[in-house]
Amino acid sequence: MVEDRKVMRVLSGETVFPPPVWLMRQAGRYLPEYRRTRKEAGSFLELCYSPELATEVTLQPIRRYGFDAAILFSDILVIPDALDRDVRFEEGRGPLMTPIDAAGIAGLDGSRMLSHLAPVMETVSRLRQALPHETTLLGFCGAPWTVATYMIAGHGTPDQAPARLFAYREPEAFDALLDLLSDLSADYLCAQIEAGADAVQIFDSWAGVLGETEFERFCVKPVRKIIGKVRQRHPQARIIAFAKGAGNLLSTYRQKTGADAIGLDWAVPLSFAKNLQEQGPVQGNLDPMRVVAGGRALDEGVDAILAELGNGPLIFNLGHGITPQADPEHVTRLVERVRSA
Repeated sequence: MVEDRKVMRVLSGETVFPPPVWLMRQAGRYLPEYRRTRKEAGSFLELCYSPELATEVTLQPIRRYGFDAAILFSDILVIPDALDRDVRFEEGRGPLMTPIDAAGIAGLDGSRMLSHLAPVMETVSRLRQALPHETTLLGFCGAPWTVATYMIAGHGTPDQAPARLFAYREPEAFDALLDLLSDLSADYLCAQIEAGADAVQIFDSWAGVLGETEFERFCVKPVRKIIGKVRQRHPQARIIAFAKGAGNLLSTYRQKTGADAIGLDWAVPLSFAKNLQEQGPVQGNLDPMRVVAGGRALDEGVDAILAELGNGPLIFNLGHGITPQADPEHVTRLVERVRSA
């Protein structure tokens, strides 16, 4: 039964203590087994599109740590890749693609998106069969604003100035891009749910560079559209929304988007997180650098979150993805400390 899965119980509003735990980027370069599989794949995108290898790397942290959730191994930029935006990943530079302009936006064709991403759905199906019964399987997508920033600039930038400037200069084209990405993202999440995902997360990693008006237009509105379209087809779908860096704008984010749970980055004060938790489940929000540091810094960070948020619906996680320099033994210590609380 899905109700046996602790993460799903929390997403339904239940308080579970000790709370369930998983980590963003838990399948990643900090694990030696991941590095071996990544080398075998040849390239990052080939790893994402290989059901056998993507299943393997998703399962690696579950075998090692017994996390309460596994998150599909993929990338937020597979939708631009399905739109023929020549996505590529270069060591030391991250994701790259040819920047898009207004004419390019008008010519985007999403009709082949699901067929292009069929290997991802096969991975989801394999994972649901391979995972322990009690382990929640999470699918995900990038939020339209965050995905659009890469499509406009062709790469990541510190403050996403190219996308912000484009949105001011070409508002109709930018709105059209966000609308298309919203529709495709909803279809993509529905396909993951239909392939076996228990719940899904929407990553808005660049929400923190926007002002209040822009956050409403570029983050809230598209995520609300995605969630509404997913719920039309899957009324019981459980959805986590993670708007990194949004700060006080998170106070109404749940109500405006319809998300079940709100992901919190490490800069969110625990007192504010407690207020958000009174509205519903929260997820987070340990600083990833505490995992790198280990020892006392790690213990104190874990304990503070459990003390402030452990009496309500909480999924223990980091405030962003685990970093490559993290010691795997520190992750062991984290999981043990949460579960022995």
